[in-house]
Amino acid sequence: MPDTQGITGLPIGRWRLPLLSALLSLVVIALLGLLLRWTFVAPIAGLNYKYLLHAHSHAALLGWLYPALSIALLHAYLPSEIRNKKVYFWQFWLAQVAVLGMLLSFPVQGYGAVSITFSTAHILLSYWFILRFLKDAKAFKVGRGNHSLSFRFIKAALVFLALSSLGPWAMGPIMTTEHSGTQLYYNAIYFYLHFLYNGWFTFAVLGLLFWLLEKYKVSFNQNYSLLFFRLMFWACLPAYLLSVLWIKPDAIVYIVAGVAASVQLLALGLLAWLLWPVRKQIYSLFSGWGQVLFILAALIFILKTLMQFSTAFPYMADLAYNIRHFIIGYLHLVLIGFVSFFVLAFFTQLGWVSFKQSISRWGMGLFILAFIGSETILFGQGLFYWLGLGIIPNYNELLFGVSILLPVGILLFFIAQLTTRPHSVLKTCERLESQEATIKN
Repeated sequence: MPDTQGITGLPIGRWRLPLLSALLSLVVIALLGLLLRWTFVAPIAGLNYKYLLHAHSHAALLGWLYPALSIALLHAYLPSEIRNKKVYFWQFWLAQVAVLGMLLSFPVQGYGAVSITFSTAHILLSYWFILRFLKDAKAFKVGRGNHSLSFRFIKAALVFLALSSLGPWAMGPIMTTEHSGTQLYYNAIYFYLHFLYNGWFTFAVLGLLFWLLEKYKVSFNQNYSLLFFRLMFWACLPAYLLSVLWIKPDAIVYIVAGVAASVQLLALGLLAWLLWPVRKQIYSLFSGWGQVLFILAALIFILKTLMQFSTAFPYMADLAYNIRHFIIGYLHLVLIGFVSFFVLAFFTQLGWVSFKQSISRWGMGLFILAFIGSETILFGQGLFYWLGLGIIPNYNELLFGVSILLPVGILLFFIAQLTTRPHSVLKTCERLESQEATIKN
């Protein structure tokens, strides 16, 4: 049985407060999402829905998952004496300040001078993090030993994070040349989202999954795993074309996009073939709520890949574009169901978050229930439109009512983390980090 004591394997130490700030961002994101859904029930005078949506999406992508994944990467691949250097704390808190700036400015002005300044600052800070992390990883020869495969995914994830930023950089010229709202404008947004969701987030999650397998010596075929990585990496680049099929491009674009989607489906099959024989060992890495979150993330990753494959067909691509509920449902499916659930499972496995208190279990249970309920309603409404049945009776009120449980659930979970004996945890972590540094010296 693998060692799943968590905190004794990879202490969080002085990164506990940054981790809590990332979790707090998730609470804020859920509250903003609830406010967005309330505007369809009872519009609020003076509140610009589009501006608030920008704040919600930026906080979700940059205020929760970016810092959470950054913390995970630092602890997984860098020794304590390196990850605890001031430079990484500066990078973290400056990035969080940039997100706060976006949270305050986007609802007021949308894409304006202040919000763009903070957004640009965050992009530059992400470049700084990428370069510094890879430099330190190279200095300590990370990726040449037990974690060689997982680190390939992490390097690819960071490459895609940098590549995704070309979308926001393009927005300035596009808007100044009065192309806002055009096909070019939306394709730049889709470029950003594709390489963020299917590049940075997906590859970071896969990297951390393989890191766990390597850490706990779960056996898997290295050669086929490397093939899986190559299929995923090279398919991710042309898979962007799946996001532009809505403009009805030339036939060659459909063909390339279809090939990319097929390769991703092939890669999914290969991954299942690799991991199915050791599924019991993988499940044993997690326990309790961590296992629930991991299984949900795995199932949703499968669903995500199948949904992407379906959009390679012109009819489905048009359907996804014309029915907005499918797009919103898909984005939340990936952001919450796949990435966030895995990240929380990963944190649980390492002992960084706790389910010992009933308030924590109730909170996560409500959060998962609300996620499943809201996704069912969103996709259900999309199906109603597809079948020509019109709107679900009291759809907006129903969606808002279910969505109330999202911020309530994650707030309860966050409060539980604040009250889980933080002082004793910190002392234990710091002692373990000191021991780790002593052993290495």
